Amino acid sequence: MEKEHKHHISSYFAHGTVLVTLLVLTVITVVVAGLKLGPLSVFVALIIASIKGTTVLTYFMHLKYDKPIYRIMVFGVFLLFALIIGITFIDYVFR
Repeated sequence: MEKEHKHHISSYFAHGTVLVTLLVLTVITVVVAGLKLGPLSVFVALIIASIKGTTVLTYFMHLKYDKPIYRIMVFGVFLLFALIIGITFIDYVFR
């Protein structure tokens, strides 16, 4: 028989911290969009979006408190996504 999985209840402080973090990252995204970085601006925007997505997955979807296999699967998806984006950038640069 499987062990009973306990549910984790997040505190208001944790949710507030995540909210402030996401708002700060959104402001950074807007500031970076205003800068003229050329092709690098897309790269920076994708990095910030990945950090925001990881934050949401970790805290709001309780991935931090789930089984390790779920973390491994999500990491694999992010790795595949990074590989596809990297191949796309390589194609874009060498055209």
